[in-house]
Formats: sequence, C-alpha cells, structure tokens
Amino acid sequence: MMRQPSKRLNHLSADIFSEMEARKREVAKTRTVYDLSIGSPDQQPDEKLLQTLIHAIWQPTSFRYPLSEGTAAFREEVARWYQYRFGVELAPDGEVHSLMGSQDGLAHFALAWTDPGDIVLVPDPGYPIYEGSVHLAGAVPYRMPLRAENEFLPKLTDIPEEIAARATFIILNYPNNPVSAVATLAFFEEVVAFAKRFDIIVVHDLAYSEMVFDGYQAPSFLQVPGAKEVGIEFNSFSKSFNMAGCRIAYVVGNADIIKPLAIVKSNIDYGVFLPVQQMAIEALRKDRESGGENTVAPVYQERRDVLLGALAKAGWSIPSPKATMFVWAAVPNGWTSREFAFALLEKAGVVVVPGSAFGEEGEGYVRIALVQPPEILLEAVAAIDQSGILRMKTSV
Repeated sequence: MMRQPSKRLNHLSADIFSEMEARKREVAKTRTVYDLSIGSPDQQPDEKLLQTLIHAIWQPTSFRYPLSEGTAAFREEVARWYQYRFGVELAPDGEVHSLMGSQDGLAHFALAWTDPGDIVLVPDPGYPIYEGSVHLAGAVPYRMPLRAENEFLPKLTDIPEEIAARATFIILNYPNNPVSAVATLAFFEEVVAFAKRFDIIVVHDLAYSEMVFDGYQAPSFLQVPGAKEVGIEFNSFSKSFNMAGCRIAYVVGNADIIKPLAIVKSNIDYGVFLPVQQMAIEALRKDRESGGENTVAPVYQERRDVLLGALAKAGWSIPSPKATMFVWAAVPNGWTSREFAFALLEKAGVVVVPGSAFGEEGEGYVRIALVQPPEILLEAVAAIDQSGILRMKTSV
C-alpha cells in the first residue's frame, strides 16, 4: 500500500503501550505475569446498579436514539449530586452535558475550541489524551512541568507571558493521573485569576474525585468563586462506580464553553445508551442518599497500603498517595524509567508503565496501577524481591 496514515498519528503515545503488551505476552509464555499497568477497574458495579440496568434494558423505549446532551433526568441528577457533593449550583439545561466517557469529551474539546497553530497548556507528565487531543486538532501543546518539588502542581508564574497570552485553554487534572497528586482550593483560586488575566479557558478533569483516601475530600475547581466564568469540569462514572465499560461521563460548568463541544458531539454521536444513563442516575442517587459512603475508595486504600508496605520491606520506599488508583514511584538509582519497567517485566513478571510514556517529566518514575486484589499484589512484590532487581544498578 502506497498511501501513509495521517501525520497526526505520529504524536499519539501508542508505541510504548503496544511494546509493553507485546513483551507481556512473550513473558507470559514462561511465567506468571502480574499486570499493574492499565487503570481498568477489576470490580463490578454495585448490585443495585446492575438491577437498574437490567430493568431499564427491558423497557420498550430503551433502544431509541438518545439525545446527545443526555436525558433531562440524567442532567438533573448530575446537578443535584454536584450541589450535594461540592455545593456547586448547576443549571441542568446548558451547564450539564453527557459524554461517552470523560476521554470522549477531552478528545473532542480541542476540535471545538482550537484552530491549527493555537496554543494549549498541557501538564507534563499527563494523561496521553490531553496532549493527543491537541495534536489531533492541529493545535500546539505547551508543556507545563509537574515536579515533586512543587507537589506536582504547575507553576503558573513560570509560563512565559507571551505563551499565556496566546493560549486558548489550559488542561488540569486533580486528583492526578499519572502522578496521583492532589490540589487545594487555594491552587484553583490561582488558576481562576490566571485564566481571567489571560482570557484562558480552564478545562479540569475530575475523574478521580471519589477515589480518595485517609479522609481526604477532593475539591471541585468550580467551588472557587468565578470559576464557572472561565471553565468547565469533566467527571466520570468509570472509577467512582466501577462502570468503566459502560462509557458514561459528563461535563459541567460554563454553558458557553460547553456549547461548541456539544456541537462537535452532535455531529459525531447520538449520546449514551439510555439504560446506562438510568444506571448512572441510580449511582448518583444512591451515593447522595448513603451520605457519600462510596464502596470503591476503601478497596483501593487497602490495596495502596498493602502494596506500599510490602515494597518498603523489600527496599523500595514510595510516598503514599491521597487519591487515585495509581502509585507514582521513583525508580531506583541507575535506571531509566523504560529500562526499569522492562526489567520488572522480564525478571519479575510485573507490568508497570514507564513514566516517560506520559511526557518528558515522567522520566525517572513508573506508574503502578492498583488493579489487583491484596493477595496478588503481595505475590507481585514477592516476585520483585526475589528477582533482586531492587538491588541491581545499571548505567543510564
């Protein structure tokens, strides 16, 4: 075949994930593999949610085309939940829009708001779709370093004024994937002031709002006075309610910012399957009525504690995150992130993602997903310890 695919694909980060998958299949031929790479929940939804889905499927109207923006009932429940959870008031018409997963909305937002050559501020390291969506739209990403010395928050004052003045929007994500950092309302106040000064749209990904530990409560960017004037927020049912395969999420906030995204989506899809919307409504209603007793977070808090405790005994001490389903771990001295990730797989059968897969600032780290039960995590740590890899060094 003579023709070549679009050059846009050259900027998408599929290579490392494909390489890890190929190596994993090869290693699995001869030994047990412990896959701690992709953040895909391994639990099923609450039984009440499953029963809601089953009942909705049998309704005669369930297989009609849904509205792209979501049913009125779905949007109203999202607005009620945001008021309950964050004290944020939302108008169901205009300020709430359903999505086929938050990645769907994030992937299409740049198409709605940028023209080729426009600048977008993206985190580095960052979830791949942030920068990938910018490239797909023909815009130009400006990478904001997230570093340990600044608690993995971008230093907005380090962004050159000429860049900020040209930027269309800024993407933020707290609690953060991949670095598992959290942000305060004081930081978001800085963000709002920055956005107003330079006329920048704020896009905040809050997909891990309910996957929080040790009594920590993740704030919404929209809690800050004036935030709705400059931004929007994405949230998802994937992690909070074990509904990753259902593909449902939503965007909330400034109606004028949401509208162009809604136009793009109305030309691409017909919205989320109606029974899945019913399931999502029940998830939010049940969470409100239970007083926020989310059953997902304790599962991952236990896994975090088991994994980090065992790794510390094996000689690998890692800071304990307050949120997300990931651990962001500095690799031992002498390794690059890719070398260490590949060595873990080949010598211990443990699959993690090298931090460099998420951007240049991810070098020197690996991301470990808490997607196995405690007993399997202990087996994985035993395999790492027995391999001796934590006591090895290599030249960089």
